[in-house]
Amino acid sequence: MDFFAAEARAKKRTSRLLVLFGLAVAGTVLSGYFGALLITRVLLNGTTVRHAYGGYSRLPADGTLWHPQLFGVVALGTLAVIAIASLYKWAEFRGGGSAVAESVGARRVDPHTTDPREHQLLNVVEEMAIASGLPVPAVYILDDEAGINAFAAGLTTSDSVVTVTRGTLEKLRRDELQGVVAHEFSHILNGDMRMNMRVSAVLFGILVIGLAGRAAISNMTFIRVGGSRKEGDNRMVVLAIGVGLMVVGYVGYFFGRLIQASVSRQREFLADASAVQFTRNPEGVTGALKKIGGYAIGSSLDTHRAAGISHFFFAQAFESHFGGLWATHPPLPERIRAIDPAFDGNFPEPPQVVDVATQPWSRVSPAPATVAPSPAPALGAAAALGAAMAAAGSVTAENTDDARSILEGIPPSLRTAARSPHDAPILVYGLLLDGNPEVRRAQLAAVARRAGGDALETLERLDPALLELDDAHRLPALQLALPALKALPASALGGFADTLDDLVQADGRVTTFEFALQRLVLRALSLSRAPSAAVAQIFSFQAVASEISVVLSALAHASSDNAEEAQRAFAEGASQLKLVQASLAFLPDAQSGLEQLDAALDKLATASGPIKQRLLMAGAHVVGADGVVLVKEAELLRAVAAALDVPVPPVAVAA
Repeated sequence: MDFFAAEARAKKRTSRLLVLFGLAVAGTVLSGYFGALLITRVLLNGTTVRHAYGGYSRLPADGTLWHPQLFGVVALGTLAVIAIASLYKWAEFRGGGSAVAESVGARRVDPHTTDPREHQLLNVVEEMAIASGLPVPAVYILDDEAGINAFAAGLTTSDSVVTVTRGTLEKLRRDELQGVVAHEFSHILNGDMRMNMRVSAVLFGILVIGLAGRAAISNMTFIRVGGSRKEGDNRMVVLAIGVGLMVVGYVGYFFGRLIQASVSRQREFLADASAVQFTRNPEGVTGALKKIGGYAIGSSLDTHRAAGISHFFFAQAFESHFGGLWATHPPLPERIRAIDPAFDGNFPEPPQVVDVATQPWSRVSPAPATVAPSPAPALGAAAALGAAMAAAGSVTAENTDDARSILEGIPPSLRTAARSPHDAPILVYGLLLDGNPEVRRAQLAAVARRAGGDALETLERLDPALLELDDAHRLPALQLALPALKALPASALGGFADTLDDLVQADGRVTTFEFALQRLVLRALSLSRAPSAAVAQIFSFQAVASEISVVLSALAHASSDNAEEAQRAFAEGASQLKLVQASLAFLPDAQSGLEQLDAALDKLATASGPIKQRLLMAGAHVVGADGVVLVKEAELLRAVAAALDVPVPPVAVAA
């Protein structure tokens, strides 16, 4: 799966979706207009009304169908209600995926959970995040839902969450759970989450009109029955308006749901195929789908709080009242046969509870053995890194195996600390501790001053494991800690960021790892401008030629202390950018340091997808020009990719 092509498809789908929803809104306005026209003719019969500003006008009572003034009032009123309600819902979603998960009653998984199923879920999500290069999403569970289902939500990859039902944990084997999680990661990588949330906000705006009509009818109970003829007429007016609003609202909602369901069904096939690509195990996804088909309650949910996000889910969460028209997911047999054409249509009943103790770490299937692969020549470092950049936004079975090895290389005590909101910040402090005793003492004094003696005690407890941690595993350890860091209260974030700055500046210089760590942390915690929130404003390579020179020069200097070798590495990367190669200049270290790199990346974050794609490919050729990828080079390239909001899988580095 091509990340940049997926990003372009997501933008195209969003534009098409906005047009279709515009048509649904137009239908709502028209139905509202004709409803208002009917009410004024039947009930008010040309009554003269006094406006709030003091003027008078006579409501239409003739046979004319077009009344511009009435249409204007209805159109403006309808659009205002939809816009205000949609913005209100969007404001709720600004809290990111966690806000969505908590709005439907989901519970965040305790990092210190003793439940083996929850622990297995955390492992699977972490494994998939490391393999894809994404920040580790927060993990939630719908405890009261026995059906087999899951969803991903979020506005950006940094605030995404993965939520599963209790039934998913109890009924699925580890490989099936991995298939479901891989399916949800596909939605994250394909840019589906943000579009899902936009769809939900607009649908809510349209539905509010119908809800207003229902409220008007319900409030009729407070209007006194009997009395004068005028009171009876008022009652009829309220009834007519209420019914009219309900009809208008649900007409728009009906067509909105049709559009939503149509778009959602197509994306599910893509997500299923991507999950198979990610895990190299078709039985993971198909096994989960078959269990849904054989399970009495399938994937259905009890809570109607999730009805507005039914298109988020792995499988059909609610019964469609209009057959396949409103179905947000394709039929199970179609989804299974798209992966396994030999499926016989039988759905076995799943076990009551799967025994977690019997589940291995990973059940990724080996490559098919029917065709013996030809021995391939070893890839050069530049080619290998180029392949990694080309695989941005995708996950392969090899990436998953690499992620498993990386996670196994992180000491258990550090993995436990990474999941704890209390210990995670202190773990990050520990990752920054210097090997120089004098610098280390200054750093520990800064931790004591900023975070207190309790933080020092925790650091002392984690120190033996930190000393065992391989340099190549430091950023993955940080990646594991990001969900816990995002759970910190807003009041604590400033102090945390200040402590990081003190630790980085303790020796008067900034290393590539320190730069990468600060970039990743500040981006994840939204303490700096999030690149993913930036609108693409730059579409010309020439407009960012100087910034590209800074990035490639910084990578070249990280690859070698020898000026001639660094210049050769720069030239290797620049050769990948034919359009601006003549405009690129190798800059001395003083003009391409980390401070200059930081400013350049802020501007490049607003560049278009093709510019980012070619820049990362050029950066890969700079780093791999000498045939060796050092840890500091990989860390700096990872920081560049993160600043551009492009997830990249792990790359092999020299020992």
